Amino acid sequence: MQKIRQMMKDTKGATAIEYGLIAALIAVAAIGAMSALGTQLNKTFNNISAGMKAGTG
Repeated sequence: MQKIRQMMKDTKGATAIEYGLIAALIAVAAIGAMSALGTQLNKTFNNISAGMKAGTG
């Protein structure tokens, strides 16, 4: 019974899990933002490329 009480009072594991969840959430948000930014950059460079091809013809 004493061991169970000690385990219930120990919060080190819970804190580590919370930090892990926060890091995972930040990673997901960063991946989403970079994906959207990459798509926008691709469109921009395609427009520039098309404009350069049209200007040289």
